[in-house]
Amino acid sequence: MTAATERQIVSPTAAHPSSAASPFDIGASTLDALESEGIHILREAVATARKPVILFSGGKDSVVVLHLATKAFWPGRVPVELLHVDTGHNFDEVIAFRDATVERLGLRLQVASVQDYIDDGRLRERPDGTRNPLQTIPLLEAITGHGYDVVFGGARRDEEKARAKERVVSLRDEFGQWDPRNQRPELWSLYNTRHLPGQHVRVFPLSNWTELDVWRYIERENIELPSLYYAHEREVFERDGMLLTPHPAVKLRDSDVISTRTVRYRTVGDASCTGAVESGASTVADVIAEVAATRITERGATRADDRLSEAAMEDRKKEGYF
Repeated sequence: MTAATERQIVSPTAAHPSSAASPFDIGASTLDALESEGIHILREAVATARKPVILFSGGKDSVVVLHLATKAFWPGRVPVELLHVDTGHNFDEVIAFRDATVERLGLRLQVASVQDYIDDGRLRERPDGTRNPLQTIPLLEAITGHGYDVVFGGARRDEEKARAKERVVSLRDEFGQWDPRNQRPELWSLYNTRHLPGQHVRVFPLSNWTELDVWRYIERENIELPSLYYAHEREVFERDGMLLTPHPAVKLRDSDVISTRTVRYRTVGDASCTGAVESGASTVADVIAEVAATRITERGATRADDRLSEAAMEDRKKEGYF
């Protein structure tokens, strides 16, 4: 190779210094690599989609996915609708944050309401009061009704063992169901979003992220979150090893003792099954230090719906859940 030839060989990153670092660049930081991978997944999936949608609840993972989408398609507007399956038992602070974010970015939000399904008899309340398992039918009917063929979610493999076995691009059949034994290989970060009419794919840009990665990225990018993620005083009571808050969705028992404690939420799902943790972490840096020291995932520590059985999440995913 001549000296002239060597001078002509320039890496893509060197040629475009403003571009995101390649996930295969050994010199890139972990966050740079994860961000680049997430943006790559979003662009690849949207490029092949007829009508894509991002599942957006206002929780930290969906907020990060939306943030990645704004970077992936900047300076244009995010070319994707948002969808939230609202149980009717969500925290008020999270719903307010959701609506403010949608308005700020000028995006279209579709809401599938579990309460509507209960009111017209298509669903029945569960004896335990939790509505998370009731989200599946409204989700699948919203996907079918709006014609979504690529559905982005914020699930991560470190959250739960069923999610650990799912691919970045997850094929769902004509009934919206997932077959763990029928998954496509994803060698060399090549993703296959092809599907037959009536099928769709779920796409998870944060699959390879951890909870700690998410919080470090939130700190680096200065991403705003609902206030529940940070320490605050709240009335709570202990049940089954979790701190639940008095809420219209939660049926109090005679044995429940309510007290005021300083807590925060690691995940902000249905109030009837999402527990708080005692914490003094009032800043992102405090949360990062706390998460770095914990050995239990946020779902394992604070989500009662995942404790219904050993295979609770996998059973729901097979039926069409997130």
